Amino acid sequence: MNTFCTIQLFKDQHWQDAAIVELLGNIHQGWQAATRVDYLLDYALQELDRQDAAALSWAVRVSIDSHYYPTWPPFLMDLLPQGYGRIELLKHLGLPETAEQSADWSLLIAGAANPIGHLRIKEAWELVQHQTPVHQGFSKAEIIARGEQFIESLASHGLFVSGSSGVQGEWPKLLLTEAKDGLFYLDHSLPDSEAKQHWLVKFGRGSDAQLAKILKHEAIYMSLAQFLGLRVHGCLELQDRTLFVPRFDRTVSRIGVERHAQESLAVLCNQVGFGVRLSHNQICQVLARTCTQPEQEIIEYLKRDMANVALGNKDNHLRNTAIFRDWNGQVRLTPLFDFVPMWLHPEGIARTIRWERDDHGAPSWASVIRQVLEVTNVKEDILKAALKQTLPCYQQLEAKMLEEQVDQEIIDNSHYRIYSICQQLAEL
Repeated sequence: MNTFCTIQLFKDQHWQDAAIVELLGNIHQGWQAATRVDYLLDYALQELDRQDAAALSWAVRVSIDSHYYPTWPPFLMDLLPQGYGRIELLKHLGLPETAEQSADWSLLIAGAANPIGHLRIKEAWELVQHQTPVHQGFSKAEIIARGEQFIESLASHGLFVSGSSGVQGEWPKLLLTEAKDGLFYLDHSLPDSEAKQHWLVKFGRGSDAQLAKILKHEAIYMSLAQFLGLRVHGCLELQDRTLFVPRFDRTVSRIGVERHAQESLAVLCNQVGFGVRLSHNQICQVLARTCTQPEQEIIEYLKRDMANVALGNKDNHLRNTAIFRDWNGQVRLTPLFDFVPMWLHPEGIARTIRWERDDHGAPSWASVIRQVLEVTNVKEDILKAALKQTLPCYQQLEAKMLEEQVDQEIIDNSHYRIYSICQQLAEL
């Protein structure tokens, strides 16, 4: 197997060869193998010194110099299939489902043909083109009727789904594109000229009632997020056990499809691997240094943490928040995603990212403000005012939850945390 891969970047309505990643360590080390990243000379000279969407990531400024890493470069981890998509791809490759790091490079080369964002692995794309000869569309009703079995049915028809299933996470997911003919196609199989809207489709799995309840509430929780004034994108559509999530890393316009540069907080914070833990304090420092309007983005970040606490979304790891980089150099948080009542998860999910002081799952918000002031230049009066403005929303949140038909168990579980937030906001 080759020990290098070509990174392509979407710019000016077409894919361009942008860089080469070469393994310097042993392939069986997986993401822990040392690597070198080189922008291709023609690309580097054309985009020299850019750190916006022309770069592979915010930290990998376009240069004619080599970038050396003791592991994989962080941006490559966002392209690596994980969760359910990883397991399905391992099956397709004839590798054991329990394969760990030793399979990482094989998974990248086979599964990073069409990830979220504006990067892809050229070799993975070429592989997918050979293995998906059928251009077949499906009605929404057909997708909903088959539910979790839809992915299996695609494989039985010879449709190679790795180009549209590399989304990280444990629920079965597919990237589907709604075409102008009204049918849904595997995202990687549909020409941009035929695309109408891009979707991430998430399927219920198994018979666990708590997992089903989490999926059932994802669309509702996004409505609650909008009610709380958070940055959201579009309306999620739940039909039976199938959730249609409109993608925000794709925009269809008069001139075609635009793919937006997106990277997780793990990449922005230069963290490799999974399960990495940073504090909110450290993340706020990074946002202050990288975002174009740091005050605005840090306020949004704090409001999201408050909503996570109030509504029991404990799954706040570094890959559940991301940033956009546009072609004008703007860096900002993407809309909210994966906002659900994860406290229901049968395996128990811990609140991964915490504040360095006064955070035992329910932070002291006055202390949070002081901690943010210590690591950023955000003005205290602006930060306090922004949080206090949310008080009326939190005072009405339980009524809104009833209106949205949130399960009573979830309302009861959230009651004390919402009450505490209201008290603290009133005292700021």
